[in-house]
Amino acid sequence: MLTHDAALRWLARWDRQQEGYLPDREERFTALIDAVQALGRPDPVVIDLGCGPGSLSVRLLERLPRARVISVDADPLLIGLGRAAYPQLTFVSADLRTSGWTGLLGLDGPADAAVSTTALHWISEPDLKGVYAELATVLRPGGLLLNGDHLDTDDATPALSRLEHAVHDLETERTFGADRPEDWRSWWDAIAADPDLAELNRERTTAGADHHGSESRLLSQHVGALREAGFTEVGTLWQRGNNRLLCAVRG
Repeated sequence: MLTHDAALRWLARWDRQQEGYLPDREERFTALIDAVQALGRPDPVVIDLGCGPGSLSVRLLERLPRARVISVDADPLLIGLGRAAYPQLTFVSADLRTSGWTGLLGLDGPADAAVSTTALHWISEPDLKGVYAELATVLRPGGLLLNGDHLDTDDATPALSRLEHAVHDLETERTFGADRPEDWRSWWDAIAADPDLAELNRERTTAGADHHGSESRLLSQHVGALREAGFTEVGTLWQRGNNRLLCAVRG
């Protein structure tokens, strides 16, 4: 049986392996939550897209305890870990690629912001357009989409893109040296070996560990899809190398 303490240990390990890819992960979390706070609402309604086990959602509630955060993901194991570790969060099981996912959120009015970190690049460009278009229907005018992710620019500015990657790689080397945290695959292999997680692991979908490559890794893909969905201003609020916080304002 998965206990609260065991889930917390697994998620501390999750955070550590994520930091191996994002040495400034907490700084990006802080910048994103700053933007939500800057909306000026003490109790904003926030949708966390591709929330995984709730790492961003729980940090949002720590800063803005009156917020209503709806955490959406399609992976039953990550949601199961999050529910066991963070009972204060509201998780919704939904695949963003399936039309109608917003109807599962239980909204009684428009949301103030949608947030995401290291998740939406797994969605193909055609599906991404659908996600942003449907999202726009439940965000209030002036509401924000805040997406923290590795987004590349080599289709438009290849020399700058190479520099962005170099800056990220140097930061990673400076932070960890030879002592890199375990990687994504090793974490999932350890999950599969834990008998207390066997049932949740059997329920997993292709939205989890079976990712194969980045489906929408280009900044231009996200900017184009957001503009097509009716977001009138799109730009970068924070950046370190190719790791950036993309912000879009609902028109």
